Order: sequence, then C-alpha cells, then structure tokens
Amino acid sequence: MIKIDLDLVMVKRRMKLIELSEKIGITPSNLSNLKNGKHKSIRFELLDQLCNNLQCLPSDILVFVKEDSDDVTTKL
Repeated sequence: MIKIDLDLVMVKRRMKLIELSEKIGITPSNLSNLKNGKHKSIRFELLDQLCNNLQCLPSDILVFVKEDSDDVTTKL
C-alpha cells in the first residue's frame, strides 16, 4: 500500500497545515484527511503542487508500506 507522509517534510520546511492548504488551494480539512490517510487516492496535479510548495520529490512524501498477508486475507 502506498501512503502519503507529509509530516517530516512539513516540519523540515517549517510549514503549517493551514499555510500549505492555502498555497495549494484546498481546505485545511481536506489536507488533514490526506495527511492522516483518510483518502484512498491523490491526483497528480495535487502531488505536483505539494512537491512544488514543499520543495521535495514525490519519493519524499510517498511511502510504500507492505501489507501483512493476514490483512490481505481478511480484506478478501
């Protein structure tokens, strides 16, 4: 599973959630949901805006987390 991890990059850039949401044009609650893993997908346009405003690469905020085989079985 691929997850979005904005926390470390935002801390390094000293950027608050509200500031970033204003820069990329989404509501703070939508950015918070994205940050907390409540969204299942992300548009490339939004990923591009995040990377531009945080001055990072997609690999800095996208993280691959291997699912346990038990979790996969229970989802089927």
